[in-house]
Amino acid sequence: MEKTTMSVQELSAQMGISLPKAYELVKEPGFPTIRIGARILIPIEAYKEWLVRSSLNK
Repeated sequence: MEKTTMSVQELSAQMGISLPKAYELVKEPGFPTIRIGARILIPIEAYKEWLVRSSLNK
């Protein structure tokens, strides 16, 4: 079974950005996250869609 979510730490590594910058990003309006208690997870498919939309809008 493939992973469907990633952690903020994995997002940081995936994007090549610092961990504090990744936490800033997940707090941005419109960035796809799921919160389970204090844990923040990013749905991988929604992240990919957000990335495409963001790159087209700039």
